[in-house]
Amino acid sequence: MQRRDLLILSLAFFGFLGQANAADADPTGTWKWSFTNPQNNQSRDVTLKLKLEGDKLTGSMPGRNNNEVNIEDGKFKDGVVSFSVTRMRNGNSFTTKYSGKLEGDTITGKTENERNGSTQTRDWVAKREKS
Repeated sequence: MQRRDLLILSLAFFGFLGQANAADADPTGTWKWSFTNPQNNQSRDVTLKLKLEGDKLTGSMPGRNNNEVNIEDGKFKDGVVSFSVTRMRNGNSFTTKYSGKLEGDTITGKTENERNGSTQTRDWVAKREKS
């Protein structure tokens, strides 16, 4: 076998391993993180529950008065978790979009929401709770 053929075979093999690892990743579980509310400077702990079934991602997180709010448009593709959460406050609905890269037991990403006519983003890093 020529050197060029070995190189192509090696690249194909390691590329396949990378795809297999991404396919084996599963965001199912309980995820936790904290953030500080810029309006009142109070820290808040968040717990997110996710479940992957086929290519559909479902889950929930606490809303006002610790009522569970279901995630919407949940997706998991190529190691990226994405979903949105809509909450009601004072008769108005507020939607926050979440997107993050899953690596092991950590999701690192950004949130995005509209506030007073402008888009606000915030970093988020969630850690999987060990069972």
